[in-house]
Amino acid sequence: MTVQVTVWNEYVHEREDEHVRELYPNGIHGAIADGLESGNRTVQTATLQEPDHGLTEAVLEETDVLVWWSHCANGEVRDEIADRVVDRVHSGMGFVPVHSGKNSKPFERLMGTTCAIKYRHGGETERIWVADPGHPIADGLEESFEIPSTEMYGEPYDVPEPDRTVFISWFEGGEVFRSGLCYRRGRGRIFAFRPGHEEYPIFFQDEVRRVLSNAVDWAAPTAGATAVRGEVEPVESIESTDDP
Repeated sequence: MTVQVTVWNEYVHEREDEHVRELYPNGIHGAIADGLESGNRTVQTATLQEPDHGLTEAVLEETDVLVWWSHCANGEVRDEIADRVVDRVHSGMGFVPVHSGKNSKPFERLMGTTCAIKYRHGGETERIWVADPGHPIADGLEESFEIPSTEMYGEPYDVPEPDRTVFISWFEGGEVFRSGLCYRRGRGRIFAFRPGHEEYPIFFQDEVRRVLSNAVDWAAPTAGATAVRGEVEPVESIESTDDP
């Protein structure tokens, strides 16, 4: 089975910040997409600046997994496009919000909470611990790995209790964070992954690429059972117990 992946990026920092542009000359979406290329996946990209932010009904209909990176332009995503993404997740599309994608309109709507955190800029080390070593998203990883320089995210993290917590991060300044969370909404699977601050070459790191690759495979839709909704006739005959 070929998995159709769409990597979405607001594509603002790379166009406005020379440092980010030097790190990601093909955009953050280009770096993520490059790490996801494989024989069983077809990968395309979309950005905020395109018509319908690149997420037309046709694009989303053919997307099995949507990987979403955003930061400073979350509020610029049109509400109807965010709702379109949410509807597709409910009907089975996988959704992988990365880094500040936690504050994207689709993720906040799917969670029903503020998704608020505490944070700190400064380039400190992050150690990511595998909290659920039997989970498919952790395949091929060691017990932990480090990101040499990043932005800190710290608890409390205002999200619903996840179905599974795959990763927990520790930061050089002492904070911890639930950095890899799994959810289901409707028929869709969601994996929220913390790393990916734009000022550092995080999306070229082997372990991060491994996580995203595993996450896409895990989040891809499965056929499942046929579901019937709305008013239906009884499957078995029903004998009336009402008195004549």
